[in-house]
Parts: sequence; C-alpha cells; structure tokens
Amino acid sequence: MAWKFHQEAPIYLQIMEEIKRYVAQGYWKPGDRVPSVRELAIEVGVNPNTMQKALSELEREGILVSERTSGRFVAYPSEEREDLRSTLSNKFVESFVTNMRSLGYDDREIQNLLAGYLGAGENASYEQQMVI
Repeated sequence: MAWKFHQEAPIYLQIMEEIKRYVAQGYWKPGDRVPSVRELAIEVGVNPNTMQKALSELEREGILVSERTSGRFVAYPSEEREDLRSTLSNKFVESFVTNMRSLGYDDREIQNLLAGYLGAGENASYEQQMVI
C-alpha cells in the first residue's frame, strides 16, 4: 500500500477513501481481518493516531466492525447501508461532471467528450488489431 497523499483533504479522510476503494474492489472482502492500526500506519507511512481515526470513522460508517479480542474486520453488507461501489462511483461521476462544468462544458458536451473517450479505447484496440 504505497499511498500518496495530497494537500486538499485531511490524511485520515484520504485513508478512509482508499480503504473504501479496497472494499469496493473486493481486495478486502466481507469478513476479512484488517491489519492492526500499527501495521497499517507503518505500511502507509502515517502516524498511528491518524490511522486510528480513519478506522474508527469507517467503523462508525459501518464499513468495518470491531470484535473485542480479535481485531477489526470488513463488515458484511447490511440492507440499510448503500452499496459501497455504487456510492463511490456516484461520487467520482459527480466530481468529474463538476470539474468539466467548471471548465465551461455543458451537459451535452460532457456526454460527447465521454462517449468519444470511451469510443477511442474501442477504436484503438480495433485499429491495433487491423495493423497486426
């Protein structure tokens, strides 16, 4: 876990986002034991207090669960909690659209740019196949 932190948000929030991504991607699955605060802090390169804050917040959000003598684990999905992958993807889309609008693009232009970008990947693969 070689993480790079930026100045735009507190480190503990960035840690939380990265752990949520690990869970959403299936790298950490429901029921998996999470490394200790100290292990994670050393691995990520942060103060253990910062890591503790991030993990405590993830518990509060229901992403992690703590068992008294066994440690922390990835929580099993509950009906009350939104699907983490869906939540993260909505956040990314919102950020993308907000950034594009700040550059002066309207919704139709954003759709066209995105369609072109996604289509370029398919076309590039097709063109590569044609050359071979």
